[in-house]
Amino acid sequence: MVESLRIIYGDDISALEDAKFEVVTTDEFKVIFAGGKQMFIEFDGELFPTVRGALSLLPANRVVAVDMGAVKFVVNGADVMSPGIVSADSSIQKDDLVVIVDEKHNKPLAIGRALISGDEMTESKTGKAVKSLSCVGDTLWDLEI
Repeated sequence: MVESLRIIYGDDISALEDAKFEVVTTDEFKVIFAGGKQMFIEFDGELFPTVRGALSLLPANRVVAVDMGAVKFVVNGADVMSPGIVSADSSIQKDDLVVIVDEKHNKPLAIGRALISGDEMTESKTGKAVKSLSCVGDTLWDLEI
């Protein structure tokens, strides 16, 4: 698990070192709480921050920023279209999990799966770029222990 966290956050994971981890398993997914806070979810065997987790500790990479016009759609669970993307981490590869943030406040809005690379996201003017998996206000957002 530590190596997965290093991939997401880089070498500085000191904020998580002393946290007590608890796992909640539902019919749909596993959610990992750290220090009583919802932090991570397991998608297809891969550990990644939940939207709440990204609010507490934004990843060092795999971040996609959308323009303010896209925010209302993203928080309602819509997939992210290329024209709404203002920046994307160039290390993002197709099928990577990503955090979607707004361009103005850099606040996490959703978690998704990249349909194209980060470079393609910023270059493309048409089509879907990120498949939404979880967003602010969904079932996962409300999950507590």
